Amino acid sequence: MSDAPTTTGTPAATADEVPFIQDEAPFIQDEAPFIEFVGVRKAFGEKVIYDDLTLSVRRGETLTILGGSGTGKSVMLKLLIGLVRADSGSIRFDGQELHGRSEEALLPVRRRISMLFQGGALFDSLSVGENVAYPLREHFRLSDAELAERVKKKLALVGLPGIEHMRPAELSGGMRKRVAIARAIAADPEVLLYDEPTTGLDPINTRRINELIRSIQRDLHVTSLVVTHDMASAFMVSDRMAMLADRRIRATLSRDAFRRSSDPAIYDFVHAMSSTDEAPLDSLSTPEHAARSDVPQPKGVSR
Repeated sequence: MSDAPTTTGTPAATADEVPFIQDEAPFIQDEAPFIEFVGVRKAFGEKVIYDDLTLSVRRGETLTILGGSGTGKSVMLKLLIGLVRADSGSIRFDGQELHGRSEEALLPVRRRISMLFQGGALFDSLSVGENVAYPLREHFRLSDAELAERVKKKLALVGLPGIEHMRPAELSGGMRKRVAIARAIAADPEVLLYDEPTTGLDPINTRRINELIRSIQRDLHVTSLVVTHDMASAFMVSDRMAMLADRRIRATLSRDAFRRSSDPAIYDFVHAMSSTDEAPLDSLSTPEHAARSDVPQPKGVSR
């Protein structure tokens, strides 16, 4: 079977017949990978999560990782920041080898990468302002006035001005996610990792978070890795999409090529998941859909 995606309705090949696919989308073609996993193996006891996992991420893109439950999507994000260690293989960030680095040696990398954990992971004992300021206190020496100004700016970027005094328990689920995003961008990271950013949200808040992901990428020029099982969200936020199956990245394709792929693993996943979506995939498939006047759009942040 040809590597090129087809538009046929039913896949003609079996899973074993479909080769690894690395898409050639017209996006920063000549630049070296910003983030790269090469031949990574990871097991927890006897359970093998990855066996020869390979993935390249381009600077400035949003790449979404899709796959079934228990396939290790979130583990990939944790490998990048050293919360989980690979058994073997290479993990590179901006040309630097990360595998085998000490905790101290990983600190400069972690200052450049921020993660939005599933559920937000806000500190309930701290106010919203204190939550957003937390990474700034950890990584920078700023005056109280500078901290307050940075927190104010980041909350405004996510459409929640003036709520510094509130507690996480006083917020709706959607507001908590947006506060978590404000905290994630507080230190002006180069890379944002999103772990199931829309889980547990209603359709309106899901759309709002997706629009924030796109506008943050566009206006702050960050590289984003998104883990989700929500197909509508994936098609809305992604430049490219990677399918995790059989303990490896089975294919990395542009958004449109992913939708049309006849790879059985991708075809079955897309159509099984999209059948449960709130809206047809076509209605949520383009980044341009994110430019709505009712959702605050972040402005640029000086680096």
